Amino acid sequence: MSSLRLSRRTLIRGAGSIAIALPWLEAMTPERPAEAAAGAAKRFVAVYTPGGTVLESWRPTGTETSFTLSTILQPLEPVKDRVLVLDGVDMTCALGEQNQAGLIAWLTGTPQQGSLTNFAQGPSLDQTLVSSLSAGKRLPSLEQAVRWGTGKSHGLVSPIDIANFATDAAFTPIAPRIDPVQIWKDLFGGVTGESDAQRWEKSILDHVGRRYENLAARLGKDDRLRLEQHLDGIRQLEKDLENAAACTPPALIDTSDYDPFEGLNSSDTGSVVDAVTDAAIPKVGKLMMDMLVMALACDITAVGTLMWSDTEAKHTFPWLGLKQHLSCYMNDCGYQPGPLTTIFTWYAQQHRYLLERMKEVRVAGGRTLLDETIVFFGSHLQNPATHEKTDMPFLLAGNGGGLRTGRWLRKQHESHNNLLAALSGLCGKPVKSFGDPKYCTGVMEGLT
Repeated sequence: MSSLRLSRRTLIRGAGSIAIALPWLEAMTPERPAEAAAGAAKRFVAVYTPGGTVLESWRPTGTETSFTLSTILQPLEPVKDRVLVLDGVDMTCALGEQNQAGLIAWLTGTPQQGSLTNFAQGPSLDQTLVSSLSAGKRLPSLEQAVRWGTGKSHGLVSPIDIANFATDAAFTPIAPRIDPVQIWKDLFGGVTGESDAQRWEKSILDHVGRRYENLAARLGKDDRLRLEQHLDGIRQLEKDLENAAACTPPALIDTSDYDPFEGLNSSDTGSVVDAVTDAAIPKVGKLMMDMLVMALACDITAVGTLMWSDTEAKHTFPWLGLKQHLSCYMNDCGYQPGPLTTIFTWYAQQHRYLLERMKEVRVAGGRTLLDETIVFFGSHLQNPATHEKTDMPFLLAGNGGGLRTGRWLRKQHESHNNLLAALSGLCGKPVKSFGDPKYCTGVMEGLT
């Protein structure tokens, strides 16, 4: 062993501020290595779709690890290995008005508070994770919605259109951002588009190479080997960064044909139709997803929510050839499973796009954004005709926290509060219960 002694904090410095931290070497003062932290998810995303599902066209067939996706979920086939289909989970805490209570309960695990004008009795899961996941980031969380505030809410904050609730004493409702142009400006107005690789200039090793050679000459054989292995890792990191998607704002497309505040003109019955705004929903939704992905990739925030409308979704679907609003197909005009299946299949196509975008973004260590994130897809009910909330159409995606995907996991009517408790733990905040404890029997098992 060489007689050279080094501090554990020794850096190889090059020109300017470029420096490389060294691995542990025998030449350093021995110290006990820190235990590796649990591999908690680094990001959490919740995606809401209205209307529930047509269960017989949603439920897969087969076994847990060898299953066939249903008609509605078929668009997810290219990302099937990154999805966990949850079946047999009941939203038992959703007490109150049939639409409002479901949306309130989805992320809070609490019943609606008192009258029909009241909100949640606890914070939503996303907000409880802000303090740990988004600490030090520019935005604690990002809430977005497409074609929001329809029908009876008239474009205003209402129990019928709010999914996010603060951790303050009043569990204050958090309205989503709905103007795509303003969101883009708020998120990316100051972003230069410079990539991580560019910020590393040419190559760190170009700057410290000579100093590395001088140090290596003074080390013993084993330490030289350790140092070379460490530098090999840095070379790989540089390669990863060169191949990684740059932190670049998505293109701000023309959305002048989309009125984000159209809900202010809505009628209770959905009789007021803005066909031009409705026709723009697909492109605006894509922009919203692109902005969410890049907000995560650029480390602006680590917590996000995307709502595809509100619980009534009283807008039309002209790109699908459907001239009525969702509530009409659910029960206002009689239960119509055909149009509903078409709509829910389209939502699944949007889920695939989001996951594919997250899978494309590479982060340090050769991982992707999706590897380090948990995405929770849900609705406020299961049965569109009866508003029943058993067998909820829940999906999880990503592998953050060790989530084991590529499965169809069937539960025996387990409370969704248990799921929320499990998701909190996977995101590095272990709890024994989540939401109203009357509806939580423990932490859901089998996710990892």
